[in-house]
Amino acid sequence: MKQNRFLIAASALSFIASLLHVACIFGGPDWYRFFGAGEQMAQLAEQGSTYPTYVTLAIAVIIALWGLYALSGAGVILKLPLLKTALVLITAIYLVRGIAGLIIPFLTTSQIIHHNSIKFWIISSIICCIYGLFYLFGTLKLWRTKMYQR
Repeated sequence: MKQNRFLIAASALSFIASLLHVACIFGGPDWYRFFGAGEQMAQLAEQGSTYPTYVTLAIAVIIALWGLYALSGAGVILKLPLLKTALVLITAIYLVRGIAGLIIPFLTTSQIIHHNSIKFWIISSIICCIYGLFYLFGTLKLWRTKMYQR
């Protein structure tokens, strides 16, 4: 069986995102600011709070798990539980985050949204859309392959 290159690429992208989150922990407040975590997270890191570390580490672990699911769907590693469901949910999360991030900042004046710049929202949302498209195309390819194998 041919390997699913879309899901292999999706896994690589997720692992990169996970590593960048871990790098923020070690990079400190300036890295939190640069990558758009917000001034509050950067200030908490400056004050020595463990909150930014725990939140960022949790995000990194979740994204790394998503990378493992992509590798599983690609046939590179063993099949993980609830594979199809997980890939659909991961795809949806990336795409919803990406699309919402391109729309919501222009529709609201909420400080929760606007503590990050419009530039942050546009760049991070495009990245999420790209990730989501790799998961989408890879998941669709996986489903077509599985359908033909029956």
